Amino acid sequence: MKSEAQLKMLDKMRNEKGFIAALDQSGGSTPKALKLYGVEESEYNGDDEMFAKIHEMRTRIVTSKAFRGDRIIGAILFENTLDRDVAGKNSAAYLWQEKNIVSFLKVDKGLVDETEGVQVMKPIPNLDELLDKSTERDVFGTKMRSVIKRANSEGIKSIVDQQFEIGKQILARGLVPILEPEVDIHCPDKAEAEKILKENTLAHLNNIPDGEVVMLKLTLPDEPNFYMDLIEHKAVLRVVALSGGYTREEANQKLEKNNKLIASFSRALLEGLGAKQTQDEFDSVLDSSIQSIYDASIT
Repeated sequence: MKSEAQLKMLDKMRNEKGFIAALDQSGGSTPKALKLYGVEESEYNGDDEMFAKIHEMRTRIVTSKAFRGDRIIGAILFENTLDRDVAGKNSAAYLWQEKNIVSFLKVDKGLVDETEGVQVMKPIPNLDELLDKSTERDVFGTKMRSVIKRANSEGIKSIVDQQFEIGKQILARGLVPILEPEVDIHCPDKAEAEKILKENTLAHLNNIPDGEVVMLKLTLPDEPNFYMDLIEHKAVLRVVALSGGYTREEANQKLEKNNKLIASFSRALLEGLGAKQTQDEFDSVLDSSIQSIYDASIT
C-alpha cells in the first residue's frame, strides 16, 4: 500500500511535463565533474573532502531559484548525497518538500570488465539496506546502469536480464526502478544494438504483473521515436534519455526529435556552471540550461 506522498510522486512522474536531473556522479566520476565545475584536485585531499566539495556543488544547484519542480520532475542522487542534508533537511526530503521534485537513488556499484561486448553491473551486496534507507527518506525509486559497447545478442540479453532481475527485487520493496542499459554513443553498430536492446526489453516488460511499473533510461536512439513502443507500454511509467557524452546542444537536438521521451541529463545539465561564478551568474546559466532541456523534453 503506497503512502499519500508516494501516490503524489507517482502522479507527478506519470503526468507532469519536465525532465529528471541526474546528480548522481559517483566516486569515480566525481573528480572530473568537479574539474569541469572549476574545482581542481589540489583543492581537496581524500574522498571525504572530495565528497564535501561535490555536495557543495549539488547544494548550490538544488537550492538555486532556477531549480524548480515546474520544470524538473525528478532528481537522481548518489548515496553520499542522500546521507547529507540540504538547508537543514535530508536531501531527498528537501527536494520533495521544498521543490516538489521526486528523488531516485543510484544503487549500482559500478561495472565489471567488458565481456561479450557489454559491461554488466557488479554485485550490489547491500541492496536491501539501500532500499530500506530509500523508503525511510522520501525516495520514490532507484537507478542502476549497465553499458553496451557492441551489438552482441548474448551480451545485451545478459544486461537486460540482470537489470530486470534486480528491478523485480526493487519493485517488491515498493520502489520504482529506473533500468539503465546504456548504449555507448561510440558503439560501432549502435543502431543494431538498439534493435536487440528493444527486443529483449519488450520481452521482459510483457511479463511484468499488471499494476506494476518500471522506468527506463536509454541512450538517444539513432532513429527518432525508435523507443515509442517502450514509452507506450503499460508496464512503463516513463522513458528518459541520457546525454551520453553529447554536448547539451547535441543532446537537445536529438531529444527534440523523439516525442514523449524526456531528458535525464548529467553532464549536459551541468555544462557551463562554474564554482567562481557569482550567484546571479550561476542562476542565469542554470536557468538557461534547464529551460533548454525542458523545451526539448516536451515535444
